[in-house]
Amino acid sequence: MEFLPIIVAVLISFAIAFPIGMAYRKKIAESKIQGAENEAKRLVELAKIEAENLKKEEIIKAKEEIMASRKELDQEIKERRGEVQKQETRLIQKEENLDKRAELFDKKEQDLDREFQEVEKQKENIAQAHEEQLKKLQEISRLTKEEAKKQLLDAMEKEISSEKATLIRDLEQKAKEESNKNAKEILSYAIQKCAADHSQETTVSIVALPNDDIKGRIIGREGRNIKALETLTGVDLIIDDTPEAVVLSGFDPLRREVAKIALEKLIDDGRIHPSKIEEMVEKAKEEIEQTIKSEGERAAMETGVTGLHPDIIKLLGKLKYRTSYGQNVLNHSIEVSNLARIMAEELGLDPKRAKRAGLLHDIGKALDHDMEGTHVQIGVDVLKKYKENPLVINAVEAHHGDVEPETLEAVLVQAADAISASRPGARRETLEAYIKRLESLEAIADSFEGVEKSFAIQAGREVRIIVKPEKINDDQMTVLARDVSKRIEDEMDYPGQIKVNIIRETRVIDYAK
Repeated sequence: MEFLPIIVAVLISFAIAFPIGMAYRKKIAESKIQGAENEAKRLVELAKIEAENLKKEEIIKAKEEIMASRKELDQEIKERRGEVQKQETRLIQKEENLDKRAELFDKKEQDLDREFQEVEKQKENIAQAHEEQLKKLQEISRLTKEEAKKQLLDAMEKEISSEKATLIRDLEQKAKEESNKNAKEILSYAIQKCAADHSQETTVSIVALPNDDIKGRIIGREGRNIKALETLTGVDLIIDDTPEAVVLSGFDPLRREVAKIALEKLIDDGRIHPSKIEEMVEKAKEEIEQTIKSEGERAAMETGVTGLHPDIIKLLGKLKYRTSYGQNVLNHSIEVSNLARIMAEELGLDPKRAKRAGLLHDIGKALDHDMEGTHVQIGVDVLKKYKENPLVINAVEAHHGDVEPETLEAVLVQAADAISASRPGARRETLEAYIKRLESLEAIADSFEGVEKSFAIQAGREVRIIVKPEKINDDQMTVLARDVSKRIEDEMDYPGQIKVNIIRETRVIDYAK
């Protein structure tokens, strides 16, 4: 009870002090708010003043820039007016000069007209005097003009006829001797200067093996690897007792090269199975395409022929894998180009046209396996397609005498072609006949509907035909084999018998992702 008054007093004091403190704090807060509002108003006023100043400064700058631009524009207009005035002055002077020259020309024309009239009068006087003289001569000689002319010509012809005949005979004999001598010198010089390699293409290629153990891997289980490689390339693989070597046999150099590259890649890789074989064959074909392009560029660079279309360069590269009577066509074309160029230089003709026509003269042989017609006509059509020089086209068309040559360069291409083909050992007739027989065999097989591709192998004793499975079923294969055999019997002459081997394969491929 003693603390009760004290507690009451404290509570009363707290009740009195709390409102007073709240009122004091409120007053202080209001004064701070008022100060902040005043400061904000002051800052806003300052910002407005500063914005106005900036606005005025920008306006002044803009006016100054406008004034400067106007001065520059006025100066440019003034300069252009000066140039226009100068041009007008020059044009006025030119017009005055042209007027003066026109007056001079008119005067000269009048003078020439007067001189022409005087000359005409003189001609008439001379003609009249000539007629009078002729009349007097005719009266004296008692012969007309035509009679006198005939007598004079008859007498002259009798005197010079024997001399003329002798002179003609002497000149002809001398021309023949000189032409034969010059021709032999030019040909011998050209042949000596262009000694080309005449290594003949054969029908086999040899692939070296690191060891004999790999032969079994090439053959594969039950021969599936060697069958896959032969089917995909159309080349026979001969694996015999020859140590560390496999022989590739086929008449088409391009197929042999594809098979050789693919087999070498498989040997280097070490994994030999049908799917890998197919992959390597495709890579080999891509590599051959690059080789064809580079060989065409090499031929053009070696002969100095420029400006050829890229497609023509590719066709030139294909000639590396074509032979004519055993002679490599690309090497033959390069040699003909060089021979024609050398002879053209010796005779003072156009060497560029001669070497271009020589390089392109057998371009049709790159396509004669795929198109109908002679290689000359195919080559002419290709060159016309790519807008080649008409004189070059004529030289290509005339190199076998199908048309008359229009230029001497075309004659030189004929001569160069004959020289290159007639070199000792350059060509073999029997090899060409053999290759043509195999090509005919493949052409007969390819002519049937549903055939995807065909390969003549075993030296022509077998034709392997791959058919499209969606077009030829198992029953139709038997009929197709009989039809192909009958066609071969009717159209071809061959020793022994030819095996017709038809292959139908259905393949489905999917990928797990």
